[in-house]
Amino acid sequence: MSLPLSNQTILVTRAAKQSKTFRHLLEKQGATVIEMAALEIRPPSTWEHLDQALRQLSSFDWLILTSANGVKFFFERLKQLSIDRRLLDSLKMAVVGQKTAAVLEKEGIKPTFIPPNFVADSLVAKFPENLSKQKILFPRVESGGREVLIQEFQAQNAEVIAVAAYQSGCPKTVDPIAIEALKTQTVDIITFASSKTVQCFYNLLISELGSRVRLREVLAEVYIASIGPQTSQSCQELLNQCDIEAKVYTLEGLTEAITERISGGKRQEFQ
Repeated sequence: MSLPLSNQTILVTRAAKQSKTFRHLLEKQGATVIEMAALEIRPPSTWEHLDQALRQLSSFDWLILTSANGVKFFFERLKQLSIDRRLLDSLKMAVVGQKTAAVLEKEGIKPTFIPPNFVADSLVAKFPENLSKQKILFPRVESGGREVLIQEFQAQNAEVIAVAAYQSGCPKTVDPIAIEALKTQTVDIITFASSKTVQCFYNLLISELGSRVRLREVLAEVYIASIGPQTSQSCQELLNQCDIEAKVYTLEGLTEAITERISGGKRQEFQ
């Protein structure tokens, strides 16, 4: 009996060194996986603002972490500055997503609050406390982050200190194996786990292929699979299609959505 994704070649576009878990999930379902690092995660251009906030941890009521990268860089910097982790005991913590929560729990900390649906949009709406006069520390990506979350907190009279904990950017080159697979149209499905990855993929492919028309030709018979609504919107805007969207906004949920669509055997445009 063949596995659900046998005979499917899937291109995984994630940050370098962050594809292992997703690759394993897809390969367990029988897929052939090609990795294309469409994002690079790096330290911020300056540590100044994060360092200042870390030295004043006791002045905050809440710590907001919306990505696994935010958790990673936050705790690495805390250690580098030799700041006593016990200062975190007085902080309540809200995280977005199961993966973010899991990375935080590896640090020995259970989050106070995880919003439903694992998306940042529900963070303010479902927040467990009155936000008025709460002081919130929000370590986040240096550029390209959604400002709406900060604006929504501020609209509730919260004081938000948003500081750069890391930055993400596009690689300068494309993996030759990945670009050859795309050019020869041997890729069946391309997966995206963030809007920034869609943007970088688009920029890299336009540079390689020379035009948006050629990009459309390359993607004509390919499924585009997205981890959630914001990523799907970017796929529609830049790639003019989104065929599969995870119902649960996790890598496991995305794997399940891909498996269901392929097993169903019918191509339908995502609405």
